Formats: sequence, structure tokens, C-alpha cells
Amino acid sequence: MTAQHHGFAAAARGAGREPAHWSVRPLGTDPVGQYTAAAEHVIVAFTAVAGPDRPFVLPEFSATRTFPAARAIGFHLIDYVVHSWDVARTLDLAYTPSAELLRAALPIARAVPDDESRLAPGSAFRPGLTADEEADTLEQILTALGRSPHWRGPEQGPGVSTGRTHLSS
Repeated sequence: MTAQHHGFAAAARGAGREPAHWSVRPLGTDPVGQYTAAAEHVIVAFTAVAGPDRPFVLPEFSATRTFPAARAIGFHLIDYVVHSWDVARTLDLAYTPSAELLRAALPIARAVPDDESRLAPGSAFRPGLTADEEADTLEQILTALGRSPHWRGPEQGPGVSTGRTHLSS
């Protein structure tokens, strides 16, 4: 997840094409500090973006096209809503993002193409699942992106596996 902060910050500065910005780096002795610094770095980079149409180069999404800043920042938002859930669930921690955040994230999750690309090795999202009729907003986001809201971390016992390939680093 730290590498994604670095990569998106580079994209916001116009340097997203450089693979080094997207690479996973050794965690070192203070991984929490490194993550926190990277999160602050991407926030600063996003606030400096001149406008919602500024093109971002995101090599993990496409080697040939750019994405408007508003869409690219939305990609990063949905990654963090879902991957934060992944981490919390794995560690058996509560995850209760604000209703406002979830309302903003839901249309982004629904806009992620649900096609064969989700079956590719390394895909962050699996094919979508059907949400229960009573599903709350977080559950709708999770199922749209192939996560079962009932999945439990490996240390917490049996549950429904999502078939996830990895967490973004």
C-alpha cells in the first residue's frame, strides 16, 4: 500500500511513467512511519493537482492511456477503502469508515470493469459477487469488487474466501 502512495504521488506530479515510483521497497525498521510518510506525501501531491482533468499516467492500469486526475484519485480512494478492509479483516480489527466516504466510494466501485481482467494474475479485484438484499454500503462496495463481506482472516478461522490474489503494496 505504501508503494501505491508513492506511485500515485508521482503520477500527480507528472512522473507516473517511471516504474521506480511504483516499486515495492523494503520496509526497514519503521514500516508504520514509512507508510504514514507516504500517505502524507500522496495527500500533498493530490492537493497540488491543477484541476480534475490533469492527465495521470498509471502504468498499472494502462501502458498507453492516461486518466483524468479526478478518476485517478478515485482509483486510489477505492483501493484504500477496500484494501483497508482487507487489512482490518486479516487482523480481525473493526473497520468502520464514515458513511460519507462509503457513499463517495460506491459509484467508483461499481464503475470498475467487471470483465476477464479481474482473472489476470496480480489483479487487485476478483469478479464481482452478488450482494445480499440487505447489504450496507460497505458490503455493496466489497461485493462489487469480488470480496465476500463474510471472509475472515486465516487466523480467525473458517469463512468464505474471496479468492483474492494480493493486497496492493
